[in-house]
Amino acid sequence: MPDQDDNRLPLNAIRAFVKVSRERSVTRAASALGLTQSSVSRHLSVLEEYLGAELIKRQGRGIELTDFGRLFADTVAEPLDVISFAARRMRRRSQSDANRIVVSSSLPTFAYALLIPNIQSFSTEAGGAIVDVMSSLSLPSSPDSFDVLITRNLAPIEEADDWEIYREHLVCVGAPGNVTEKGTGVIKTLPMLTVTSRPDILPTWLKSQGLSPDEITLGARYDHHYLALPAVLSGNSLLVAPEIVIAGLVRGGLLRVLPNSRVPSGKQYHAYSLDRSDNPDLARAFCRWLVRLCRQETKLIPSYAW
Repeated sequence: MPDQDDNRLPLNAIRAFVKVSRERSVTRAASALGLTQSSVSRHLSVLEEYLGAELIKRQGRGIELTDFGRLFADTVAEPLDVISFAARRMRRRSQSDANRIVVSSSLPTFAYALLIPNIQSFSTEAGGAIVDVMSSLSLPSSPDSFDVLITRNLAPIEEADDWEIYREHLVCVGAPGNVTEKGTGVIKTLPMLTVTSRPDILPTWLKSQGLSPDEITLGARYDHHYLALPAVLSGNSLLVAPEIVIAGLVRGGLLRVLPNSRVPSGKQYHAYSLDRSDNPDLARAFCRWLVRLCRQETKLIPSYAW
């Protein structure tokens, strides 16, 4: 006869507690789990009652684990990750996803401007493979369910093959009517849009031009370049952006590059094919295709001769 305690084991509460222990916040844990804060709090109460011990102590808006809570989190977190990962793998297999990979990118504008518009060519080359694309700026963790990581400043915490796909160069762009034949003087007459997810770009570029922040006018702020691009296309403003994400717009005549504005940023883009992928051969083929795509794109970038 099954043990009644085993029947009462609050697995959902354990899952909620592990998330709280990692986030150090009931609010963030609830958001990550898709639950309400009150639901997560109830799960914690149920688990504490089951274990007969206090797990967390609230401190202001955050929480701290008790000694028992730390011990319990250390004990159950890894097995829970293993179970979760195994379940996802089996679920994908049951859906017959033998020719499918998941690509995670911490470069949303790169994915928007270059990867997604060209991804059908890889699918055709790979015999109809399906590529799911997701975007995340968070550090990858072991239970994350993806096969390939495209990034500039992150790295997987597990074994993976590494491809360098692009060495970043920056250019300053504006609408053709704003920069045609005006030379670099336009920098001091039009506002410069800023991108908060890349606070390094504008200072790096200004330094290369021998300019100080006091010599330009700052315009609107946007989270990512893909949000700023429509603004620079339609408005009287300038934008410093990675060359590879604006090359197509320049070739199409929608944007114009200021002369002598191209500079290296010192950053590299990488693609990682995870060893634990369900489809490692397909993931590696995707990375090799991505290297070719970036090389082709940089060859097509205009020389900006004036």
